[in-house]
Amino acid sequence: MTKDIEAVREEMAARARPFADAEGLADLVERFADRRVICLGEATHGTSEFYRARAVITERLVRDHGFRIVAIEGDWPDAAAWNATIGGHPAPRASEEPFSRFPRWMWRNAEARDLLDRLRSFNSIRPGDDRVGFYGLDMYSLCASIDAVLDYLEMSSPEAARDARALYGCLKPYCGDPGQYIRKVAGGAKASCEEAVVEVLGKLLRERLEDGEAVFGAEQNARLVANAEAYYRSMYSASERSWNLRDTHMFETLERLMTHHGPDARAVVWAHNSHLGDARATEMGTQRGELNIGQLVRERWGQEAALIGFSTDTGTVAAASDWGAPMEIKSVRPALPGSWEDCARRTGIDTFLLDLAEAPELLRQERLERAIGVIYRPETERLSHYFEARLADQFDAWIWFRETHAVRADEGMPRAEEPELFPFGV
Repeated sequence: MTKDIEAVREEMAARARPFADAEGLADLVERFADRRVICLGEATHGTSEFYRARAVITERLVRDHGFRIVAIEGDWPDAAAWNATIGGHPAPRASEEPFSRFPRWMWRNAEARDLLDRLRSFNSIRPGDDRVGFYGLDMYSLCASIDAVLDYLEMSSPEAARDARALYGCLKPYCGDPGQYIRKVAGGAKASCEEAVVEVLGKLLRERLEDGEAVFGAEQNARLVANAEAYYRSMYSASERSWNLRDTHMFETLERLMTHHGPDARAVVWAHNSHLGDARATEMGTQRGELNIGQLVRERWGQEAALIGFSTDTGTVAAASDWGAPMEIKSVRPALPGSWEDCARRTGIDTFLLDLAEAPELLRQERLERAIGVIYRPETERLSHYFEARLADQFDAWIWFRETHAVRADEGMPRAEEPELFPFGV
């Protein structure tokens, strides 16, 4: 085993492309700039270096290479408010501030603010049809999406809005507590709302007479409601089905964005490694029957896509101990012996991009890989945060930071001198 690890270490060191800062990393990532879809991952949902590096890479791709879609692992209505901010147009009405729900720190942090500042600056000197858009791929915004559909219909067709409100009345009482809906449907105390929410979407599609941003957003929110209803019902039965429904929804949202923006559309996608690394190269796909965005992107765009993972060894991370619990700044334990992260640490190179094109079999063998989401439980590290992966089949490139630090969520709120509270008060 030790000899094998040493061989992997040597191969990694030989293929590693060190970088000094985020701009140097962006230089290295430009080798993928001819692709249509570039997926930028993260090994945690709370690491500053990952956000800052992705922001600089994204700015470079937007500024120099014609990428006009930035799509994130976040909810559609929340991202729509920030999209309005960077685009300089009125924000949609919302019942709450964008990204104010758990895990709040994932997007309401100083590093995300830096990305939005960069995109807003770019848009400020571009004509409307050449501006970059900021979009959410995820499906946890059930209440907000119902409200957004109704708001659109109230403006476009009050009669249709009345019909939709009646149909959504099946689900609306539970949108703040989907667990109650799941329990009632599973226990037979309530009929499923599937037909009702699908009918709203069907009516929107049948009556679609234009192809503007407003109707596109309303349609996406209606799709989200229908898919979220199915997702929550699936959580009661098979975990792989709920995972697959969610990642399929995110991929199909990306696909619709690409179609909506035309044949030359190019997108940068931000999401966790577990969503963006090809699931077929991990135990997610081989043992648990799960697919993900990265797999679907490769199947759809092939060599026109690039999947780029990020990882770290130690430092700090913003995470919670349980779902819905307060954010904590936690120490990240050193990577487990024999893992991909352990091999990277052994190279002695603090930061590098590992080019995985035409990688040898050594980098295609199965090894443990770490994944920290919004929850981090170091006391059960092996069970909770590691899975088997074939690195060179999972990603096209892998970016390494030996030591990293938690996102600055306490600095992500508006500055006192900003009366419009950009971007968190829109």
